[in-house]
Amino acid sequence: MPSMLSLIHKYIQFATLVNQVIGKSIPWLCLLMVLITFTVVVLRYAFNFGNIALQESIIYMHASVFMLAAAYTLNREQHVRVDIFYHKFTKHRKAWVNIVGTLLFLLPLSGFILWSSSEYVITSWTLREGSREAGGLPYVYLLKSNILAFAILLIIQGLSDLFKNILIILNLDSPVDRSRQVVTH
Repeated sequence: MPSMLSLIHKYIQFATLVNQVIGKSIPWLCLLMVLITFTVVVLRYAFNFGNIALQESIIYMHASVFMLAAAYTLNREQHVRVDIFYHKFTKHRKAWVNIVGTLLFLLPLSGFILWSSSEYVITSWTLREGSREAGGLPYVYLLKSNILAFAILLIIQGLSDLFKNILIILNLDSPVDRSRQVVTH
């Protein structure tokens, strides 16, 4: 039976893998968004032709970029941090700050977003909600699903960060940061 420590390391690797797969696909979505935006502009100004579905697809992609990449950004420690004192802290003090921030802010807020938006998204799925615009995309329910994905991915990453920081406090972290390694066997 695996030890608690090995289960924690496996969970950290799982969270990292999930968020890396999603995070590394986002640049392709950004490229697609740029190409479609260019197409919309050319169609509009060169051919006097508008397409609501194409315009709405840009909104869907833009929302997906931000909502799905948030946990990847947190995993890479590229998120916004008010860093007045933090950069001068020791590794252990940083771990304590991260634990407090995760427990007081990240997990409760992500849990609240998940709880408060669940009915909203489920209702949209039940209705198979579509665009209110004629010729728009019939997939508003998929767009709204990004809210749940956002919260779930942040909870997954928040728990991973919590475990990593607890391991640091307990001096059980490895010299190599395992959270950045992806196991692909």
